[in-house]
Order: sequence, then C-alpha cells, then structure tokens
Amino acid sequence: MVKFRIGIVCFLIFLLFDCYNATVSKSKNEKKSAKKSSQRSNSRLNNKLTSVNVDFQSILDEYKSYSFTASLVRHFEYDVLGYVTPWNNHGYNIAKLYAAKFSMVSPVWLQIKPKNEKGGFMFQGLQDIDRDWVASVKLLNPYVRFVPRIILEHWTYPTLKKFLTEKIADLTTELVLLSKDNQFDGYVFEIWGLLGGKMKAELTQFIITMSKELRKHNLILILVIPPPTHFGEEGTMFHRQDFDKLSKHVTAFSLMTYDFSNPERPGPNSPVPWLRHCVEALVPESYSTDRQKLLLGLNFYGYVYWKFGGKPIVGHEYLSILKQHKPKFEFDDFNGEHSFTYRTEENGFEKEYEVYYPTLYSIKLRIELARELRTGIAIWETGQGLNYFYDLL
Repeated sequence: MVKFRIGIVCFLIFLLFDCYNATVSKSKNEKKSAKKSSQRSNSRLNNKLTSVNVDFQSILDEYKSYSFTASLVRHFEYDVLGYVTPWNNHGYNIAKLYAAKFSMVSPVWLQIKPKNEKGGFMFQGLQDIDRDWVASVKLLNPYVRFVPRIILEHWTYPTLKKFLTEKIADLTTELVLLSKDNQFDGYVFEIWGLLGGKMKAELTQFIITMSKELRKHNLILILVIPPPTHFGEEGTMFHRQDFDKLSKHVTAFSLMTYDFSNPERPGPNSPVPWLRHCVEALVPESYSTDRQKLLLGLNFYGYVYWKFGGKPIVGHEYLSILKQHKPKFEFDDFNGEHSFTYRTEENGFEKEYEVYYPTLYSIKLRIELARELRTGIAIWETGQGLNYFYDLL
C-alpha cells in the first residue's frame, strides 16, 4: 500500500475539503459537469458492495458515494494512468477528487494532422488545454505526471512516411515547448494501431528517436498498443519482438485490453483469461521488471447489445437502464464479468437487450490480476465510470 506522509495527507485533506465545498472556483471544463456526491463514513468499501452478488438497487444507492479517507490513500502499488476526455467532463472532477490514486493523468486533448504533402504537420485541440485544472490536480498530488494523449488523424501513407522519417526534429521541438508552457511531463502517443501493422521499421525508429529527444528534457513517452492476441488468434500489429525493441526507450505501454467483443460477436468486454494472455504474450517471464511497463487497460464503460446491433454505454446511460428495468445480474465465472438482459416493446414487437458494464467485483478481479502479474493500470476513461470504482485503487 502506498501512503503519503502525514504532512502531505493533511495538506490534501485541507485542499480537497476546500475544493469540494465550493470555496474554490471550478475550471472551465468542470462547470458543466459538477455533480453532488455523498461521502461514506467507512474508509473502504464493505464486503457486500464488492461481492460477486450484485443487485441493481445497491448500485443505485451507492454509486455516487465515496470515502473521503480512502480517496487520500493509494492501495495499488504500480502505476495508474487515467484518461480524461473533454466529451465526458466528469473525468475532470474525478482527477481532482481522486488525485492521490493516479500516478499519471492523460487528458485527451491533442491531434496531429497533416499540413501539406511534404510531411508537414499541425496541432489541433490546443483550445482544450486547461492549465488551471492541471495546476489544481498537481497541487493535490505533487507526484502525478500529466501526459496528454496525442493521436494522428487524416494522414495518407506517403505523407505519413515523410512525417515519420523527416519531421522528427520539428515535432520534438514543438512537444518540448508545449510541455514547458502547460506543465506537461510527457506524452501518450496513439499511432501504432492506426497503421495496421504497416511501416513498422519507420515507426519503431520514429518512437525511439522521439523518446531519446524527450528524455533530454525529462519528458516521458507512453505508447498505446493494441492487444497482441484476440479470440485465440495472434494479432498482426504488435508482437513481443516489437515490445523488446521499444521497451528500453519507452516509459510505459498503454495496452488496449478492452473491446474484446463487438456487435457482430457480442459478449464480455475484457475477459480475465484474455487479459492474462495478452500480458504473458508480451512479457512471458513472470520475474521480468519489464512487466511493470505494461499498463493493463481497464474499461470504465460498457456495451449494450441487441439482435444485429450494439453500442457502447457510459455511466449515466447504464444507471438509467437500472432505474427503468430493475434487472437481475448474472456472473460469468470464466470471463469474470457481470451482465444482464432486459426487454422493451417497440412497434408492437418485443426486443431483448444484453448489457455488459463493469461492477466493483469485476474491477476488483482485474486489479488483483494486475497485482499478480505486476503490471500497471490504464483506465479508459475516468468520466465514464462510477465514483465508487476509485476506492478500489
């Protein structure tokens, strides 16, 4: 268990009490999303709430609650990265309320798009940067590192190849300036999965060079990677050999171990055996310290499926279903996930839906797995989950 020193804890208690009793103005991203939460007197979630037996009423009664004491103490000993998106503003509040739980926070603000056919580039999303919020979270947790996610969009293969091979110096210069202006500690790069396994040589050298340049300025680089296996078949985009080439240069790998199922093949979001296999496929040796560079992806969103269709759902949609349909939960022992079904009548016909969404118990299983495998955790994303999920971290 990771604990802050008494002085820091007292400082955090004062600041959190101050912030959440409306004596400090909210940042631009929080004003739209302020929601009243209730405190629990106990410092940890009780056994009933974290048991395999889940009922809809206990979720509706407790989902907003949080333990003030537990919010100041981190129970998970490896890295915890939390993604925060502008389109789910509640994540901004979560990052403050549970600041002590995170070692890294990644606001999803930035895109790199082509400027011309010669590999030139431009940043978009700069207007979403919220310096006041960054400063407030760092005040609550001086040890947290801010690593905005950067994704490449609208590139063609010829133009992208020029960017990867000819514009690395220009890019790193821009990244260093951005970090100095906005208190960033590095970046999360989402690029590998976008290329479908192509241009590996150019991409590998690009990442190595960029990481070396960023390190000169004490900036870290985290690489988002697709799962190495899916439905029992080895993937083609990222293998152990790719990990071995990059592991000495990249600070961490954000492993996208979610979206296992889809509307064409409904089922659990992130089966526990699959999570284990993904980690072991990249770092087979249980004793290897390289495992700590893997951030096991946890989804804080769910899916609802129906015949010939489906879609993702976030917290408020899930709660609305619980309130309206009062479903009975079932638990899949093999995959480690809860689900339920409900029915509606539409145009005179009955329609059945199946819902998968994280529960305290399913999250607890995945945290225990990460602890056993000695990996970190990457949460996608903080604005989609329920408040009491974070007491487990």
